[in-house]
Amino acid sequence: MANPITLDIPHTLGKQAVRQRLEGGVDQVVSKIPGGGKVDHRWEGDTMHFTVQAMGQTIASSATVFEDKVHAVVDLPGILGLFASKIKGAIEREAPKLLK
Repeated sequence: MANPITLDIPHTLGKQAVRQRLEGGVDQVVSKIPGGGKVDHRWEGDTMHFTVQAMGQTIASSATVFEDKVHAVVDLPGILGLFASKIKGAIEREAPKLLK
């Protein structure tokens, strides 16, 4: 069973600029994971759905772009749920960097 993390990342860039930054930055996620991994993504309207495969785990996520924020949902499978607060903190620190 997945343990979801939800968070909102504020921005002042507008939807189109944020979509471009997310599109250009999604592959950077792998560089933050020890040992690397693989990222696949697709867009449905203003929502980018992506999966990260690393360390034998698959993490399904989505990021919905609004005019003033990005709403992110990260489903942590199994044992990764035990690290939800640390993972959420890392996302809160790193995600705004993608929007600069």
